[in-house]
Amino acid sequence: MRSRRLRAGADAAPRIERATAEDLTSLVTDVGPAPMQVGAVLVLDASGGLDLDALVEVIGERIRGVPRLRQRLVPVPFGCGRPVWVDDTAFSIQAHVRVIPCPAPGDDATLLDLAAERFVEPLRRDRPLWSMTLVPGVDGDRVGLIIVFHHVLADGIGGLAVLASLVDGFPPPDPPPFPRPAPATTAIAGDALRERVATLAHLPDVARRLAAAFAELRSARPGRPDRSSLNRPTGGSRRFAVVRVPLADVRSAAHAGSATVNDAVLAAVGAALHRLLAGRGEAVDRFVVSVPVSARRSTTSSDLGNQVGVVPVEVPATGAVADRLAAIAATTRAAKETPRGASSAVVGPVFRVLARLGLFERFIGRQRYVSTFVTNLRGPAEPLAIGGAPIADLVPIAMVTGNVTVAFTVLSYAGTLTIAVVADPEACPDLDRLRTALDEELHRVLQAASPDGRAIS
Repeated sequence: MRSRRLRAGADAAPRIERATAEDLTSLVTDVGPAPMQVGAVLVLDASGGLDLDALVEVIGERIRGVPRLRQRLVPVPFGCGRPVWVDDTAFSIQAHVRVIPCPAPGDDATLLDLAAERFVEPLRRDRPLWSMTLVPGVDGDRVGLIIVFHHVLADGIGGLAVLASLVDGFPPPDPPPFPRPAPATTAIAGDALRERVATLAHLPDVARRLAAAFAELRSARPGRPDRSSLNRPTGGSRRFAVVRVPLADVRSAAHAGSATVNDAVLAAVGAALHRLLAGRGEAVDRFVVSVPVSARRSTTSSDLGNQVGVVPVEVPATGAVADRLAAIAATTRAAKETPRGASSAVVGPVFRVLARLGLFERFIGRQRYVSTFVTNLRGPAEPLAIGGAPIADLVPIAMVTGNVTVAFTVLSYAGTLTIAVVADPEACPDLDRLRTALDEELHRVLQAASPDGRAIS
């Protein structure tokens, strides 16, 4: 059930904005050594000059149109429902934006290493759950911008809505009054009671959502993946690597096989993981990939939160590219016949129960249901800018916890498909080899679709 806003008579009463059930799942399952934080690494072209103080002012002005970025998530008394979002009366942009010069040698790898450090630093729960880090001194007259927010604040679609509110050229929404008074405890309790009554009145809808959820989970029908070193305990450190390929080439290759861009990425990921494990002396020919699926295709900066389910997809890792791509496409087409993101109606409650029993960390630390995660987002098609500085590169980051040692986040931006590989450096010390394998396997997908047997680009 979505957050609700209440009014009393003609006069506006303090709004009660609750975390949704999906938001709560992100919050209570954040129990591993690496925090459940997501975001992006932007690279700004500063060759035309960039005043960092002025950029901070621009960011501070534009986030006024994103209410959630100036709100704290606060608990409520027992029996009063889910936590509520309230305006942070002590909000200061300086508490959320810092400047850290890029360490030597100032290249892209150094920026990614710094970003990895920022993403594993837990955000303070007594403030709005986000941070930005400006990183001047990246070679080539560039400035990095590392954006981190807790997953409870927004999912990937919501993150794109936040980005749209920060960039140049988009009319800012009218900011609401700030700060707004927090709702009284009696109002929160009354709202919780009304919400429970409404839930009882809509039990048939709940039953339909559960049926759709099981249908989405059953649509792929994968078995358990073979045991491998992809599933082992992880710690609190992460490393990032990036692979880029022209989006038009991947789309053409995928369509030639009656598949999608996401299917092509899954095919390349499966083959790359197969090669990684072969180098470790392990023979694994198939993987089960958890693919997050949003229940919405777009949203606005005033309606963030989480609306995401998952689809487990069996990904063959050996054989001809065309055969593997066809098998994956058939699986994902079957999943699309169910409502998008419906599985959250089952997965979320199960995870929340495990968390309340103190069993979730044990569960995700030992699960053998999925080998990895692949999250794919459709980003802006045209180049963007912030404060007059063009965004030259945009790298998506989605952290994972539990015993999944490596995961992939995919984003299209201005004609480029960027795949960020996120790994635990202790459990996956051969990340560079995986990055190389993924790059080569993506080009094999392109080559397989080329009439003359050569890569499209």
